[in-house]
Amino acid sequence: MNRTEDKYTQFALCKEMLETADVIRNFDPMRTAGIAETVLEKGKLLLTGEGSSRILPAKFAIRRALTQGIDIQLLTAASRLAETYKLEDFAIFAASNSGRTKEVIKLLQAQKAAGNTALFGQTAQEDNLLKDYTAETLVLKCGWENAVAATKSVVEQALIYQSLLCHVAKDDISDAQENKNALGAAVEEALTMDIPTEIIEAAAGAGVIHFAGHDDGVAEELTLKTNEITRKKSDFLEGTYACHGIEEVMDETDIIFVIDPILDEMEKFKQVLVDGVGATVVCIATAPVEQFPTLVIQDLGIMTPIVSLAAGWNLLVEIGISLGIDLDKPERARKVGNEFEG
Repeated sequence: MNRTEDKYTQFALCKEMLETADVIRNFDPMRTAGIAETVLEKGKLLLTGEGSSRILPAKFAIRRALTQGIDIQLLTAASRLAETYKLEDFAIFAASNSGRTKEVIKLLQAQKAAGNTALFGQTAQEDNLLKDYTAETLVLKCGWENAVAATKSVVEQALIYQSLLCHVAKDDISDAQENKNALGAAVEEALTMDIPTEIIEAAAGAGVIHFAGHDDGVAEELTLKTNEITRKKSDFLEGTYACHGIEEVMDETDIIFVIDPILDEMEKFKQVLVDGVGATVVCIATAPVEQFPTLVIQDLGIMTPIVSLAAGWNLLVEIGISLGIDLDKPERARKVGNEFEG
């Protein structure tokens, strides 16, 4: 993908993906400092929302908290499911691009009625309903997206939670701008790197496109974006799930993209998926993987999942364009999945 060819520039989706690097460079990590004080007092935090507003932002935050041992009870659940939980002792951070997502508003209404005041929100719309039920709602700086598939907003939502964790952990953020510049450059490189034609063709002809990897939202979010951008069936295979039974229903037309692979397991993936099924396996990683073709990205430490996501977007755009898809206008998917009325 690039900024000059008509086959990319005609789509708002590509424009918005490519704007993500500047969203990262311009992000203000101090916006969540005050919210972190309440979260520290509570010691418990639920990150909620629906679809893309929750999957990557919340699960990436949980992976980081667990990896770094940040001393907070952190969990995620979709908003309707969260309504069934006892959450009065939790701080709740709700994400809704439209600011009007029915499931999110209903949860916030219920929590406010129960006397929970540790309620926060993030949205892309100045005119939103979240602010009526929260102590503070942050409006994204990236602006509203014209494409149905959410992209740059997902990354800004993730950065909001990442900055919140930095404040909760009392991390030194004195090098924040340097780190943001490095991440922005790595994301831009991942978005514009060349994808080998044979990989695009294999994916375009696949019966099912699978994404395997950590439960940090990256592979799962790319699974959702596959439906919206390429209109192909997709599946998320957490961890080593790809070697634990699903091969029974795979065939040689399937392709599996492994994000941030667990290297010790790659030989088993080869035996089961390539030798056994005849499927195609491709990795997205910070170094070439011996057994499989690899899309190599920069290693940005704890923030590498954002770079992996960008590489996956690039891949999906190339697949969609090769299939002649209108990337901005799915036939059935909507920008606002379930809008609150009332």
